Amino acid sequence: MSAETAPFGFEDVPVGEKAARVEAVFESVAGRYDLMNDLMSFGLHRAWKRFTTCIARVRPGARILDLAGGTGDLTARLAPEVGRDGNVVLADVNRSMLERGRARLIDRGVAGNVHYARCDAERLPFPDRSFDRVLIGFGLRNVANRARALTETYRVLRPAGMLLVLEFSHLTVPALQRAYDVYSFSVLPALGRVVAGDADSYRYLAESIRRHPDQEALLAAMRETGFERSGYHNLACGIVAVHKGYRL
Repeated sequence: MSAETAPFGFEDVPVGEKAARVEAVFESVAGRYDLMNDLMSFGLHRAWKRFTTCIARVRPGARILDLAGGTGDLTARLAPEVGRDGNVVLADVNRSMLERGRARLIDRGVAGNVHYARCDAERLPFPDRSFDRVLIGFGLRNVANRARALTETYRVLRPAGMLLVLEFSHLTVPALQRAYDVYSFSVLPALGRVVAGDADSYRYLAESIRRHPDQEALLAAMRETGFERSGYHNLACGIVAVHKGYRL
């Protein structure tokens, strides 16, 4: 992959083209996104998100950025924790996902301390040192330039602020790899076709996971960006990992 291309599944495409293709994926799946999350993870994504918000150690009055926040699952957990004096910004580059997230949160009565921003993770429209926490849930692998997105998260964090990246990762139990591949490349696209009417988007999901850096590679990228006291937690045998790092 050259500096002018980015991975879109198993393809390498021009950077600008990746952004457009990812936009099309989420425009297609937005209406069934939450149902598909429940089905394809057997509901486990809820526990993974709960774990992530727990280790964020959010305090009342904190200012939080839920980046690539989609339909707002993390924001729904964070907003009560920051309280009336705090603030959560739900940010996503995709309009349909952001609108769905806003509607879901309002329906659940989550309002007053939540704001919304349509923005690109590589060019955040926030001043330096704006947030106490930045969380990215299942979104980092979709950006065209991962290093730039990490640099932006570092820029907008306050001193002692924490970045948390919840993302699909690489299995730590090799004996499970064959079954995981069958599920990823056969079951997921079929499920996407039946439930969301879109097999290709869920084939992209499986491919994008395989192209995403493994746990140690992402940890190294965070450290190179400047994050300190960095580490990660494997969940579900490494199917998912939560990386964290601080701007000190």
